[in-house]
Amino acid sequence: MLALSAEGILPKIDYAIFADTGWEPKSVYDHLDRLEREIATPAGIPVLRVSSGNIRNDALNPDHRFASMPLYILNTDGRPGMTRRQCTGEYKVKPIKKKIRDLLGYPYPTRVPKGVFVEQWIGISTDEFHRAKDADVKYMQNRHPLIDTGWSRSDCVRYLTSLDLAETPKSSCLGCPFHGNAQWRHIRDNSPAEWEDVVEFDAAIRKGNARANASGNRLLGEAFLHRSRVPLGRAPIDHVTASEWAVLQQELADEDELERGVADGCSPWACRGDADALAQDHFGLAT
Repeated sequence: MLALSAEGILPKIDYAIFADTGWEPKSVYDHLDRLEREIATPAGIPVLRVSSGNIRNDALNPDHRFASMPLYILNTDGRPGMTRRQCTGEYKVKPIKKKIRDLLGYPYPTRVPKGVFVEQWIGISTDEFHRAKDADVKYMQNRHPLIDTGWSRSDCVRYLTSLDLAETPKSSCLGCPFHGNAQWRHIRDNSPAEWEDVVEFDAAIRKGNARANASGNRLLGEAFLHRSRVPLGRAPIDHVTASEWAVLQQELADEDELERGVADGCSPWACRGDADALAQDHFGLAT
């Protein structure tokens, strides 16, 4: 959407906003730098980076309030469970809304007057039309330009390829429990330092987040990043799941237009935890 706006195919946006959880893959930060340098800045579109903190550090800090990640739990009686997912709201939706209010000139807790709003673009394609929803606040009105123009994911990939952006990485936390085996393998096989980081984090959160433990609300069981509820370094990530086979078949049908070997992204209004579909993670705002 940012590139389409910069080229004049879509209307000129006032801002692009990236919600940074502080724990994205290096490839995502490098890609964002490139987008800003080669596309946004020449078109006069500011790229705003907003954040509520570093989700990795916050989870391990006993003195910091932590919005829980959806960790896989193995209870003491052997039954599986899962912690609540609060991270998307805290680390993505909240800082974006805060920035929008600031841009409108009505920072929290100032009331935004009736009739004052931004038009927010969300990059959901026709493949995921069921994810298109209205905003939950009156000072934001959601639009879905890719759906409006009839663009599918394959259309987006073809367009990105024409701009030499075919290898656009998906935005999501390195240690997101919603990663599929393909994404875990991608980290392990392509970024040893980041793999070591997530394996260490997985071990560190075995008893839950540090703030809960410090306040006496200890986890009755063990927490894991991988759905097998096995330490990540030993988890069966080389197993190709049925959903991965489906993605591979789609890749073949699209002549490898989809990103190879990297599944699962996280977007403020389309977290993979809500469904198995994929989503973009860049937003344009036009007042």
